[in-house]
Amino acid sequence: MITGAEALMRSLQNEGVTTIFGYPGGAIMPVYDALYDYTRGEKQAFNHILVRHEQSAAHAAEGYARVSGEVGVCLVTSGPGVTNTLTGVADAMMDSTPIVVIAGQVGIGALGTDAFQEVDLVGLAQPISKWSYQIRHAEDVAWAVSRAFYIARSGRPGPVVLDFPKNAQVHTTEWKPVHNDFVRSYVPYPAISEEAVAQAAALINSARKPLALVGQGVELANANEELVAFLEKGDIPAARTMLGLSALPSDHPLNVGMLGMHGSYAPNVKEQEADVIIAIGMRFSDRVTGRTDTYARQAKIIHLDIDRAEINKNVKAHVAVIGDCKESLPAITKLLEKNNHQEWRDSFLPLAAKEWEKVIRPAIHPADGPLLMAEVINKVAEATQGEAILVTDVGQNQMFSCRYFKFRHRRSLASSGGLGTMGYAIPAAIGATFGAPDRTVCMFCGDGGFQMSIQELGTIMEQQRPVKMIMLNNNYLGNVRQWQDMFFDRRKSFTRMLNPSYQKIASGYNIPYRLVVDRAELDAAVSEMLATDGPFLLECAVREEDNVLPMTPPGKSVDEMLLEM
Repeated sequence: MITGAEALMRSLQNEGVTTIFGYPGGAIMPVYDALYDYTRGEKQAFNHILVRHEQSAAHAAEGYARVSGEVGVCLVTSGPGVTNTLTGVADAMMDSTPIVVIAGQVGIGALGTDAFQEVDLVGLAQPISKWSYQIRHAEDVAWAVSRAFYIARSGRPGPVVLDFPKNAQVHTTEWKPVHNDFVRSYVPYPAISEEAVAQAAALINSARKPLALVGQGVELANANEELVAFLEKGDIPAARTMLGLSALPSDHPLNVGMLGMHGSYAPNVKEQEADVIIAIGMRFSDRVTGRTDTYARQAKIIHLDIDRAEINKNVKAHVAVIGDCKESLPAITKLLEKNNHQEWRDSFLPLAAKEWEKVIRPAIHPADGPLLMAEVINKVAEATQGEAILVTDVGQNQMFSCRYFKFRHRRSLASSGGLGTMGYAIPAAIGATFGAPDRTVCMFCGDGGFQMSIQELGTIMEQQRPVKMIMLNNNYLGNVRQWQDMFFDRRKSFTRMLNPSYQKIASGYNIPYRLVVDRAELDAAVSEMLATDGPFLLECAVREEDNVLPMTPPGKSVDEMLLEM
């Protein structure tokens, strides 16, 4: 007979968990007491990372999951502990990131009495998670944990929340391991329709101007090789969503750039010319489509997705291939004719050249003036040669980073896409260093997002995580400031920031630091950062009113991108 808390430890072991991000508190103390023995001595099974804020536990679990392909795990207490975590749960739900959150709760006898640090966690988490469940009895622990991991990692991944009342933690039960790979009415991997596959292949074979839109679903399905085989046989140019950037190497000849509001000029314009669009593991976000009533009206849409709910949600599909794209892509590829679309692909080149001259070249090779965000990111990208993992915060730093960083390997990006969570970068980067310990992790953020999770410098200090932090400091909430300039008559309402001395803050956490103001020092600073063992904070004083371009203004069609303001 063992306690429910001990059963949790054994159940996590059964799921292959090695890393836990967490923060203790009253309602989860029995679990932390059991965890004590599992982090040292003969029983040692877990590496527990003490974060400095519960929201960071969830984001760190996300960063871990994004780069490793495993389920991230975080452990928090009840009440404010878990409500702090829910932002990360919502973020994981929007971006299909598999994490399991285990939260303490008051005993079931006190539920509904407004007991100290009691919240209705199941009710709060239900709309923003794949599954939320309250473990009311010790004998249910093994079953609930196994089910949680199965739901989190299978099909379209996502977050699961387990509410763990104190009585279930301390009561005893007979231990019996459980393996759960079936949930009634839950079909994570739909059977792929042969008819839909044949229809898709026929449309692609007859297309003169096909265009593939590659989303994160390719990464989640581990279908990167299948994607390349599909594209190369059909000679199909491919644009990537922000979260799908590392699904296809940046230098692949069929890669034509990034989709979206601040994406590459050529693919956004060419979406309005393509006669067949093949959307693979992407959800037609409003940031990708612009105005849906004018979006790709001329094209036949083929939508490959594992989640039936995404079909026809935002853009009507002419052919829907529902299922895992690791299976659906090769099924379609098998029916493709070897094709050549050289003329169509060449038509992207003048548009790319126009963007290079008007936007990219001036951004990465400025003649004079203050440092620019794009040139800093480009320098780091050149120095890491596509080998590093990119972690971004949200805002201009995110858009510039995704535009100018380079990728050679899969699972090389962690960024908050759907929810757009400022403060994501530092904890997600910490998680990424545990999820991919042999790779360099480069984290870009603005001065605003940096201060939203600045306390996690304590976690970096304690764990000596080798996060290469590049802060692009423009003394503004830059993205909001850009919109105020463009759409609110330059009325900068509360977007300018008074910043602290980041040198003193870095010194307080014993983190190596360097400030770059003059671009003549940039190469040496980037080299110093990358050569330093452990963490490093590189602060770059960039132009205060730099703008992310191109841009599709809200309410406009994707081909109405602005190359200048």
